[in-house]
Amino acid sequence: MAAHLPLMIWLSPSFPVGAFAYSHGLEWAFESGDLHDAQSLHDWLDALVSQGSLRNDLILFACTLRAIEAGDDAALTEIAELALALANSAERRLETVTQGNAFVAALRAAWPCDAIERLKRVCPGDVAYPVAVATASAGHGLPLDASLEAYGLAFVANLVSASVRLGIVGQTDGQKLTAALMLAVRAAAAEAGPATLEDLGGCCYRSDLASLRHETQYSRLFRS
Repeated sequence: MAAHLPLMIWLSPSFPVGAFAYSHGLEWAFESGDLHDAQSLHDWLDALVSQGSLRNDLILFACTLRAIEAGDDAALTEIAELALALANSAERRLETVTQGNAFVAALRAAWPCDAIERLKRVCPGDVAYPVAVATASAGHGLPLDASLEAYGLAFVANLVSASVRLGIVGQTDGQKLTAALMLAVRAAAAEAGPATLEDLGGCCYRSDLASLRHETQYSRLFRS
């Protein structure tokens, strides 16, 4: 359990990365009618976990952690650049780099480690969120499997929280959704653990379109 304590802090809503400000396109999906109840939200989130952006984030996370542990700066650079390139809309890029940069800043101030300093030397510009968190996990010697599961669950919990604020579901249904998606998160984490960059890919086109459409949505609560 000691390994889980830093993860609980870094991935909690109180850690200053501003995750509450992003809906990952859910706001447009709700306005367009794609999301209208607990079942439609469950199906949408389940697709992101198993076939979409979270799947890719978990693979990038695993590859980053291994590159840090192996001392492979060339691989780390490739992963960091690819993580930014995979943000397929302006708001997806904003979402990952704003949280990634904020995470790095908070970690350097309160949880310093050699790995995060190395990341900034190798990649002095913007850092994608999964790369930043994976670097911290490697730098503090946290196990890959626990780190992947914690990251995945935090992703789901944040989007469920956004859905509650949008009014798609209430708080009780939100908790039921988070619990129902835990098995999918664990499966995605287990699949990502041994994966390589060659395994990256997704097919959640409606989510990608939602992110693009949100850029010009007239009335918005969220930044993505």
